[in-house]
Amino acid sequence: MTRMSEIRSSPGEPASAGRRRRADAERSRTAVLDAATKLLGERPDASMDAIAAAAGVTRQTVYAHYPSREVLLAAVVDRISAEALAAIDAVGLDEGPAVDALLRLVEASWQTFERYPLLLRIAPGELDPSADHERHEPVADRLLRLIRRGQRAGEIDRGLRPAWLVTAVIALGHAAGEEVRSGRMSARAATAALRVSLVRLLGAQDHSPR
Repeated sequence: MTRMSEIRSSPGEPASAGRRRRADAERSRTAVLDAATKLLGERPDASMDAIAAAAGVTRQTVYAHYPSREVLLAAVVDRISAEALAAIDAVGLDEGPAVDALLRLVEASWQTFERYPLLLRIAPGELDPSADHERHEPVADRLLRLIRRGQRAGEIDRGLRPAWLVTAVIALGHAAGEEVRSGRMSARAATAALRVSLVRLLGAQDHSPR
């Protein structure tokens, strides 16, 4: 089975031919990832054969890039996580009151959930816990910065440790996601409940989100 690391020019092969092969491999890898992102969002139990068909490649090509379904799922989640982080950074976290900025962060995150329902359909245990923790770190860092800024400004309760508040904010986000995943709440209802809960958690009950 051909691996990406094995796709290189053979001795005597023109450099241009090697570049074309690498470009073709990259295109097929992207096609598989695109198809998996869409198909797994619609059908979380979609097989590798179904993903290959949707990508317009062979099953062998899928496995050449992603040796297992778990590896492919992790790659899909990595791509979505990177997109979510870019969306979060685009909402101006350093602008305006810290609580407003934190709520914008939450809104940007939930917009990603709505675009990629796969994130809400992943069953517990499907992803490696240590890798999942690493995916959360950039968001946790931004939350920590916001919470410290809010505490300095007197917007957020100073009686609670910032690290604890970060953990609690993330836990509430996961709880909201689980309510949607299980069908107990709609995404709209969960988002509204999460916003109210976060404002109260942060000790900003009188805050009116703008």
